Amino acid sequence: MEKISNNMFLAGNNIYLRGLEEKDVDGNYSIWLNDPDITSFNSHGRFPMTKNKLKDYVNHTSGSHNMLVLAVIDKETETHIGNISLQGINWIDRNAEIAFLLGEKAYWGKGVMYEAGALILDHAFTVLNLHRIYCGTSSENIGMQKLALKLGMEQEGIRKEAIYKQGEYHDIIEYGLLSLNYKKQ
Repeated sequence: MEKISNNMFLAGNNIYLRGLEEKDVDGNYSIWLNDPDITSFNSHGRFPMTKNKLKDYVNHTSGSHNMLVLAVIDKETETHIGNISLQGINWIDRNAEIAFLLGEKAYWGKGVMYEAGALILDHAFTVLNLHRIYCGTSSENIGMQKLALKLGMEQEGIRKEAIYKQGEYHDIIEYGLLSLNYKKQ
């Protein structure tokens, strides 16, 4: 199986996506993963993230056959503002999980991850020839729920009390999108 190119360049109107690079670790990346505001709805932030651990992660993902992690870059400022990824790519069943991390708070609520999501979904369905993309999010993460629906995903189910955070169990809402239902954004 061929290695996924992590140096790809997918361009949108306001952002572009490129492979993660070691230099990204020297920016705000590790700060994002240690900020409870940013990690409150995902699995990051449960343990402290050091720059060394993050460098190992970047190096691991760049050689992965089943994970594509891309930096989201603001075109105007050339700033690394977040990541978007296809994880657990299953080449036999042709599916993958999409994940989002918008680290720079100044970009929250501006449609950046919708643009990034549209770019990576198009790549997933038209270039990688995947059949299904899915994601799950905490029942409290209203922003991610709205984003999934805006990207054309459908709610597929709920995993009851699937995660434990801050002394409470929370449901995970599952979303999915099939290639035959995909409409280019």
